[in-house]
Amino acid sequence: MSSNIVLGLATRQNLLSLQGINSNISTSQNHLATGLKVASAVDNAVLFFQSQSLTNRANDLNQRKSNIDQGISTLTTATQATQSVVSILQQLQGLLNSAKTETGAQRKATAQQFDPLTVQLTNLVNDASYQGLNLVNSTKSTLSLQFSITSTSTLKIKGYNQLVSKLVVSSGGGLVGTAAAASKLATNLKGLSGGWSKVSATGTSLLDGGFNTLQTAIFSAQANAQALGGNVTFLQTRLDFTSQYATTLQGGSDKLTVADVNVESTNLVTLQTRQQLAIQSLSIATQSDQAVLRLFH
Repeated sequence: MSSNIVLGLATRQNLLSLQGINSNISTSQNHLATGLKVASAVDNAVLFFQSQSLTNRANDLNQRKSNIDQGISTLTTATQATQSVVSILQQLQGLLNSAKTETGAQRKATAQQFDPLTVQLTNLVNDASYQGLNLVNSTKSTLSLQFSITSTSTLKIKGYNQLVSKLVVSSGGGLVGTAAAASKLATNLKGLSGGWSKVSATGTSLLDGGFNTLQTAIFSAQANAQALGGNVTFLQTRLDFTSQYATTLQGGSDKLTVADVNVESTNLVTLQTRQQLAIQSLSIATQSDQAVLRLFH
């Protein structure tokens, strides 16, 4: 014996319509509750994975932003140190200028001021490191930044050797040469005190040579500062672009998956109205069966 309940065609059609409306109401309520029209691949596989790709790209860029920020700080430290190097070199030039009009004894005293300044300049350069990276005391130091994991977009910035032993050298009691010194500054400048005291009041060529050598060193340091500062400007531009790009990517991802609250709210109200109408229609469709029931009363 079959236990199936046979429904009339009109009843079955109205019942199916009501079931569809209830399903759509459940979907709209879920969209409003989660704020997403595509919450998983089940909802829409194409949109879901497109959104995931954009979100992953945005997350990668946000991680790169912190590295760029740290790179800016590293370069800023190097730039500030280089500006200080220029300032100290200019002080050394001032001592040489003063020595031109001094007596031998006075020049010896001036030389005794010169030597500690050069030592402090070296100390300053060696102290100018950021997170263990010093871009001003060795040409072997390199700052490497990768702007994207999906491309070969990178930047490598080599360091500069701005130790005074590399900027100026001493020979025979005077300053000669430029950035090619191999020995340490303390050794190179030991003879300066004696050399200065031997210079006569009119024979200042030794001091002029030292002044010119320091000027060359200043030009070199200023060029280094300009290059470092240019990289800081570029990285700041790149940082701004990365922030904007990540925002655009995340916005594109949201467009694919985020539900429009206004649309979903309107849909829900409309579906609830249709639900009430479907219930009424179902009631009308079953009236013929109810008429048969009255025959038994």
